[in-house]
Amino acid sequence: MLHLHYISSRMQPMASPCVGLYTAECYGRSRSLSGSQSSPPACHLESRISLEDYEYVQDGDIIIGGVFRVNNLMNDYREDGIITMMACMEPIPHFYKNLLTFMFAIGEINSHPEMLPNITLGYHLFDSCSNEKKTVKSVLQILSGPGKTVPNYSCTKRGTLAGFIGDELSDTTIPMAQILGLYGYAQISYGATHSVLSDRRVYPTFFRTVQNEHVSYYILSKLLKYFGWNWVGILTTDDESGDKESQVLTKYMKDDGICAEYVIKIHYFQSMVESFEYAFKTIERSSSQVIIFCGSFSEAFMFIIRETKHSLINKYVILGTTWSSNTFLFRHFSDVFNGTLTLKAYYSDHVPKLSFFLEKFHPKSYPNDKLLEDLWVTAFECLSPDPYKNQYYEIHFGMSLRNCTGRERLNDIVSFFNNGDASRVNNAVLAMAKALHNMYIFQEKKLYRNKITHYKHQLHHYIRNLKAEDQTSHLYFDENGEHVTPHVIRNWVGNKEEIKSFKVVGVFDPWAPADQQLNIKPGLITWKNEANQIPKSQCSENCLPGYRKAPGSEIHFCCYDCVLCSEGEISNMTDSEACTKCPDNEWPNEKKDLCVPKLEDFLSYDDAVAIAFTSLSILFCLLTVTVSGIFVSYKNTPVVKANNWSLSMILLVSIMTSFLCVFLFLGRPTDITCILRQTVFGVAFSLAVSSVLAKTIMIFVAFKATKPGSVWRKCLGIKLSASVVLFGSSVQVIIIIFWLSISPPFQELDMHSYQGKIIVQCNEGSVIAFYCVLGYMGLLAAVSFIIAFLARTLPDSFNEAKYITFSMLVFCSVWIAMIPAYLSTKGKNMVAVEIFAIVASSAGLLGCIFFAKCYIIIFRPEINSKTQLFRSRNNNP
Repeated sequence: MLHLHYISSRMQPMASPCVGLYTAECYGRSRSLSGSQSSPPACHLESRISLEDYEYVQDGDIIIGGVFRVNNLMNDYREDGIITMMACMEPIPHFYKNLLTFMFAIGEINSHPEMLPNITLGYHLFDSCSNEKKTVKSVLQILSGPGKTVPNYSCTKRGTLAGFIGDELSDTTIPMAQILGLYGYAQISYGATHSVLSDRRVYPTFFRTVQNEHVSYYILSKLLKYFGWNWVGILTTDDESGDKESQVLTKYMKDDGICAEYVIKIHYFQSMVESFEYAFKTIERSSSQVIIFCGSFSEAFMFIIRETKHSLINKYVILGTTWSSNTFLFRHFSDVFNGTLTLKAYYSDHVPKLSFFLEKFHPKSYPNDKLLEDLWVTAFECLSPDPYKNQYYEIHFGMSLRNCTGRERLNDIVSFFNNGDASRVNNAVLAMAKALHNMYIFQEKKLYRNKITHYKHQLHHYIRNLKAEDQTSHLYFDENGEHVTPHVIRNWVGNKEEIKSFKVVGVFDPWAPADQQLNIKPGLITWKNEANQIPKSQCSENCLPGYRKAPGSEIHFCCYDCVLCSEGEISNMTDSEACTKCPDNEWPNEKKDLCVPKLEDFLSYDDAVAIAFTSLSILFCLLTVTVSGIFVSYKNTPVVKANNWSLSMILLVSIMTSFLCVFLFLGRPTDITCILRQTVFGVAFSLAVSSVLAKTIMIFVAFKATKPGSVWRKCLGIKLSASVVLFGSSVQVIIIIFWLSISPPFQELDMHSYQGKIIVQCNEGSVIAFYCVLGYMGLLAAVSFIIAFLARTLPDSFNEAKYITFSMLVFCSVWIAMIPAYLSTKGKNMVAVEIFAIVASSAGLLGCIFFAKCYIIIFRPEINSKTQLFRSRNNNP
């Protein structure tokens, strides 16, 4: 059975018998907080009296102190315009549930035979009324024991104070932790999130069943990033808590590429009107659609919300953990907060047997429980037994109180069971009880049991070393004294009359990999807009793939322009910070959001130019074969004999080879074809020009040898022509061998000359060697041209010197014109230029030297006779 004692402290202030000193009257035993027995002190601490102290006491061998936030506000109580007391107002149902959860947890522990055997836990509780002054007063009263507040002295009649549970708000928990830290008492908060409490050097005995606000704002920043909201507003309070939280939030936002369009700080009382005007104008003119609330809830905050309501209705509000259970906001400003996303640490709301324990609480069953009485007044508008209280609520809150039926129950209050932090309170009590049990076991093993009278400076060591039941590898509290838990993202949906649901739409798992911690189901979220689409809150429109962000503002990095990626670069993500350069063998597509393989550029067989050259090459090759056939068939005729049949055949074969080597220049180049094309081309042309040179020399020598006693007679014969051909072509072969041995041609992929193309070409290796080959052919052609030019006037019916002269003129003209064209082009055009030079020069040799002879042989056979030969020779002077 629960032993509940409620102590009402409605009394008049007591005058202090001494000025500047503490006075006290202690009854029973008196003990200084340092642990020594002493006589009653002479002075006591006098503080402002509360209209109701809301004090709860249960005796036990070990006492656990508790300060719980139940009433949401505290105002000055005035009589005849004079402030006489502090008045706590507006009890919140689920806050009262936290207080009852504490009592329930103590009762469960006492009923457990294996937990703290032969030891009974008691408690000493106060309502902090969400006020720092009331909190400090409550802590000092618990430290002093029931009765008057005596700093540094404990006047408890029974039981040893072990530690404290509470409070929920950071503003009330911090001063509480500062006082308890001085005395070394362990404290476990069930809701304070201020990051300063994580400093173990300042608060070594402080623990909490929640995590600090840095975690909350880190998750909020990730939430904003998830929805693409990089342009938001922040509404905070102008106090230490508000400044700290807004700074932490903006820091995490900056890391995630999110900017705050504005930060509105709400000032209190004297500056409230100015704050409202500034807030109204700022929110009204802002382009951001998302607003985050920071700081602590207050009357000033409520005033600003009320006055800027019409502007806030069109915005989307995001609330952190400190605001997530504030249903007061939702009930009074449902049109503003409907569809709001809130962040809340995840705890199982289920505490076994708690619901049965809560069912029995009714003002008739506990008539001395003033919090329960006040809750009945505010929740059901029932008259209380206290006429002064009824009058107060009717005047200040405009309530019409009535006599209730008595059938009202706590479970009739929706928010009592739908909200609250019962599991966190229960976890805090269980953690302290387990630590006390571990300490008891240790002391019993060491035979120190009878010496345990103080828990200061000892209990927090056992709390720190508690192991989590569900995760044996983790401590219950981390190195910062915080209980690490997942967080859930909830969606507020409802109206003034009823909160229809707090839908869980996402979860943050702190133990998951960094990129998998936040999991959200957008389809479950109810938004304010008619289309129920995710709202946009951006300073600039998203940069589509293919574009990158360029700074557009000197103040906010979230405001930017979208710039098309440069040539050779892509961006395949929305809002890309920089474009990525494609690999050398790839090129951006038209949208510049994907790298695609570059097209290979070479003179392929199906190219129009290649087809034309192939056709010409085959045609001229067939003509060359035809000419060769004619010369073979008419081998013994005067025309063929006069033109040196063997040299003509060598020349025709080399010309035909030149036509055929065109095919080595077509298709995709490889290392082999690159070597063969220049080798075959160089040798074939050198052989052809050497043959022409031999024919020219033979003509010149033949006419010189006709004079009597000429020494040139000795040079006549096949040996001279063969020597000229062999020597002329051998020099070219030596040059080519030297070229191939030092730096042979090879396949080259030119990826930079043309955008989007890879030029597959042959690199000549040694450019000097290449031009030596061309230069040597030019030298042979020039010598042939000069000798033929000198021999053009020699008398002979079939003198071909003039034809050789013209053929060499064509040959030299083609190759001289080819060189600048060759150097000024790239890729397949350069190959086409070289092929044209080969075909044109070869065709020039074939046509100029052989077509006239073929014409005589085929169409003028009468001229192709010895008679005509001698007649023509005799007619020449």
